Amino acid sequence: MNLAVCIKQVPGTNKVEVDPVTGVLNRNGVESKMNPYDLYAIEAAMRIKEELDATVSVITMGPPQAESIIKEAYSLGADKGYLITDRAFAGADVLATSKAISEGLKVADNFDLIICGKQSTDGDTAQVGPEMSEWLSIPCITNVTKIIEITNKDITVEREIPTATQTVKLSFPCIICVEKDIYIPRLPSYLKKQATKDREIAHITLNDLKDNNPKGYGFSGSPTQVQRIFPPQTNSDREMWNGTKDELAERLHKKLKDLKFI
Repeated sequence: MNLAVCIKQVPGTNKVEVDPVTGVLNRNGVESKMNPYDLYAIEAAMRIKEELDATVSVITMGPPQAESIIKEAYSLGADKGYLITDRAFAGADVLATSKAISEGLKVADNFDLIICGKQSTDGDTAQVGPEMSEWLSIPCITNVTKIIEITNKDITVEREIPTATQTVKLSFPCIICVEKDIYIPRLPSYLKKQATKDREIAHITLNDLKDNNPKGYGFSGSPTQVQRIFPPQTNSDREMWNGTKDELAERLHKKLKDLKFI
């Protein structure tokens, strides 16, 4: 069985500057890390690997320095790594990103199961997995909290929806997007890190893709454009009140009315 886990390198801090013209995060000189939600996806893949002796590949899109999270995935037990990297992919929105990763997956291998984390902490759209399913024409289930059963042909999962818990059975190939409650991620192995430090990371560029028209990727392939972006305002003003509970309740009520919250 062939498994693929989609991972992403994200800023390791919330103090990131934004290009005022393009609206894209300026990642130069910013400490980066693996997207925390992807650790749960890797753990899910590792559990399946241990049960069915599967091969686990990780794939990410980004600049060359994104190799660091692939190496981290190797230390967690991943077998292969693919980096989709090309200047043509820069500035991609969710649609262009999902297309690039989908095309990259086609180049990398034939995968039975693709596992994604719930979302990335820098974009928070939770749309890449479902959009990849459209590009690849395979089913996708989101909000997966439990893998009930898996065979070489299909997978049965439990997912949380607003009003109920669903049990869904999917035939391969398919995509699942897992929640952070699915498993507790394992820690990186120093022995695996040393053993895999020279392991190859395959690079996939625009020219490697079957659909290699540059207009479908990066800024050119992004129908959503940032109109305005700004850092959130912070307000550290505070007031300390003394009085009885009735006096404080009355004062709080008046304050909320003055601020037009009620």
